[in-house]
Amino acid sequence: MRTPAAALGSTVFFALAPGTVAGLLPWWLTGWESGDWWPPLRLLGLLPLLAGAAVLLAAFARFVREGLGTPAPVAPTEHLVVGGLYRHVRNPMYVAVVAAIGGQGLLLARPVLFGYGAFAWAVMWAFARWYEEPALADRFGAEYARYPACRAWLVPEALALAR
Repeated sequence: MRTPAAALGSTVFFALAPGTVAGLLPWWLTGWESGDWWPPLRLLGLLPLLAGAAVLLAAFARFVREGLGTPAPVAPTEHLVVGGLYRHVRNPMYVAVVAAIGGQGLLLARPVLFGYGAFAWAVMWAFARWYEEPALADRFGAEYARYPACRAWLVPEALALAR
């Protein structure tokens, strides 16, 4: 895939996937109406929200530049993406989405978003574990097996490997 096509596909997928999970659904759950929490605590929500957005943008750009493809399963990368944050964790996008949802929960003082964030994390973990990991192993074979972050996700297995 050429870079312009990868960039266009990634932009569309960015709007559809994280845009829905971290934007549209939190809006649907809250209407962006805020609760009444201590203002400095609410402002702390900007940290994970902005960090999550920055990580998402960087990860999507890396898929275009390094992978020559998109994060979308229908237009996968030509190369295994292992640079940047992918050196440390297999799914920085998923971590970023959960961080953004949690940040919104704090910023809006809406606990429903913490529950939604936990649900989103569980769905993303299951998708990564039962679809993405086998698909990457099939597509990239030994290269994926040698990739140490393929075993490092924000899940109990990662904690066990850290011991």
